[in-house]
Amino acid sequence: MIPDRLTDAEWLNRLAVQAIFAALDGDQGRTRAVGGVVRDSLIGRTREHSDIDMATELLPVTVMQRAKAAGIAAYPTGIEHGTVTLRLDDTVVEVTTLRRDVATDGRHAEVAFGTDWFVDAERRDFTLNALYCLADGTLFDPLGGAGDLLNGRVRFIGDAEKRIEEDGLRVYRFFRFSASHGGELFDADGMAACRAAVGWLSHLSRERIGSEMIRMLALPHVARTLAVMAEIGLIAADEAALRALVQYETLGGKRLETRLALLAGDSIETLRDDWRLSNALVDTATSIARAADLFADGKTGWAAYRYGEDAVEGLALAAAREIWPRERLMEAARELGRLPVSPLPVSGKDLLAQGMQPGPALGATLEKLERIWVESGFSLTTEELLAKI
Repeated sequence: MIPDRLTDAEWLNRLAVQAIFAALDGDQGRTRAVGGVVRDSLIGRTREHSDIDMATELLPVTVMQRAKAAGIAAYPTGIEHGTVTLRLDDTVVEVTTLRRDVATDGRHAEVAFGTDWFVDAERRDFTLNALYCLADGTLFDPLGGAGDLLNGRVRFIGDAEKRIEEDGLRVYRFFRFSASHGGELFDADGMAACRAAVGWLSHLSRERIGSEMIRMLALPHVARTLAVMAEIGLIAADEAALRALVQYETLGGKRLETRLALLAGDSIETLRDDWRLSNALVDTATSIARAADLFADGKTGWAAYRYGEDAVEGLALAAAREIWPRERLMEAARELGRLPVSPLPVSGKDLLAQGMQPGPALGATLEKLERIWVESGFSLTTEELLAKI
């Protein structure tokens, strides 16, 4: 059953949100919440800090004037496209004037403002994103998106090929939403349009593609989606990586960085460039992959010592990549959990105090003691290690 209105959405009952509605004629239906926050409220999936978007009949300059008069901070963050960002207390709302596309080049659209809610809905990507609600929670569903949402169907609005021509990034969004809201099942018309579009998406910026892929890799289940994307040539992934991704999810894994390490294999630097990944993300994925290599060689202590918390995901990656029997995985996990990992209790100062001279020999001795200490299970004391010199 599709409800007529939202009744218990925390964000909707927030005083700041209602104040913004009031300032923008929300009681008359001239301003309505739209998109993800409405969609996810309908299925009980909102997060504590979900983005709040509103659409309005009011022109951007009017939105800013009304907001300031009501004591609401207003920022013209995308005013050329009709978007104003409002802030009241800790609540941030993006308000965009109803619009229609006049022209588009597949990346950017030239828009004209209007007051027609159906036209505004028809310019969006998927029916489940063309959901609105009024200030009192009453739903406005001009394109049947609620039914698609509740049935787990990610369907392009109108002609799928035309929607993709307007913005090629919608190919990636189709797969992301199919994974997040479609149970990794793919609408036939949308799938055909995406397959046909793969060859002409080179104009998309790497940052936009990377953003979509990172959001996708952070979803609870995405292995099947990635396999389909690889099959149509949208991403590069070999069969071994795809099998490992399935196995990783079977083990309960959901970590973005681990999936990235599995997908990239030895090509993490290539993905860094292709998707404009952050150094922090790549460094963590690299640490997880190196820890996995140590686990594969039976070097649990070294994995724990060198990679700390990342070793836990490294263990999952190794088990997924090589499809370990459950008994081997559980034993490795128990061994990892028993290790009292801490910094090497011997330093260069200790060796100098023992009469050693600075230089290569001192460094080699430290490396030897480190190896002895790790292979002892981190059990030797400073005195016991020094006695090994």
